[in-house]
Amino acid sequence: MKKKYFLFLLFTFFYKISFAQTIIDIAENTLKIGALDEQVFYYGFAEGDQMIFNFEELSGKELKEIEIIEMPTSSKFTDYKSLKIINKTLNIQNNGIYKFRFYNSSLGKRICKIKIQRVPSSESTKKFNSNVFWKTIRDTTYTPTVEKYLEKSENIAKEIYSANPQISSTTAFNGNKNYQIIDYDLPENTVSWSFYIGTGNEGKKEFDNARNNFTDQATSSFSTLSTYDPMAALALTGMSYFSKVQGEDNVKYWFLSDQNSVQLFNAGQQFYTYKSGDVINEASQMRTPLAGKIYLALMNDNTIDPITLTIKVTAIQQIDYWKTRTIQVMNVAEWQEPYLMN
Repeated sequence: MKKKYFLFLLFTFFYKISFAQTIIDIAENTLKIGALDEQVFYYGFAEGDQMIFNFEELSGKELKEIEIIEMPTSSKFTDYKSLKIINKTLNIQNNGIYKFRFYNSSLGKRICKIKIQRVPSSESTKKFNSNVFWKTIRDTTYTPTVEKYLEKSENIAKEIYSANPQISSTTAFNGNKNYQIIDYDLPENTVSWSFYIGTGNEGKKEFDNARNNFTDQATSSFSTLSTYDPMAALALTGMSYFSKVQGEDNVKYWFLSDQNSVQLFNAGQQFYTYKSGDVINEASQMRTPLAGKIYLALMNDNTIDPITLTIKVTAIQQIDYWKTRTIQVMNVAEWQEPYLMN
């Protein structure tokens, strides 16, 4: 009986010695590490393992830094200016992932051969899977942020030009020119505008008629718009309360694009205009331009009689009312985390 028990203990002893010498290859690679570059590998080890690490730079040149890190941040081995490392052994205390980092600080490449092995501590960990897998982790947080928002917008009608200029004939004895250029500025935040040009008594009378017709016909939908009249209605909606009239006097007009066109007009040269006409009276909505100075050239082609004009311009301004409020802004952080499948 004692002999059998002795044989059992002897068998167990030699079995453990034999198993303890079981070496499992995890990785055997040849690396080309570029200038000022770094390569990183991840492998898993089981509790009780022995890690065996070998390294050699094949061209006989030093590699600046080698480091083995137990994830996430525990450095277990570091070597600098390495040519060769033979059978560096580390004892693994817990199941974990190890990061192998190879850094080349040189301007020339390095050709390295590495071999990573593990010696399992027991039969139960012999089949431990050393492959490392990755999963995406997302973390959502909310940050209170003050934002500006538009509470409401309001349209305001504003008369920006009103005049009754007189323009001499082409043969005026007083030496006055038979043309004039008037200008006016569009107010800030103009969204549209309108103009009316009428000649003589007929033109003035039609403006008065339009104002009376507007009072009788205008709907209440715009009753909240301050200074709402036929010019404001034309500027805002394009609806005209003005009629074409018959008369003896006409006027030629041109809306000039800029000061350069004004100078060309005065010099009798070709100029750029974005709207023009030869009319007794005219009313129109304008959607462009919406900012800056407006130049209007007027000409009387009558050889004998001067003309008197009725000119009106109204702009629609959009007034925005802003407030602030606190909102929750979502922030999503995303990163990769390694894990083992055992």
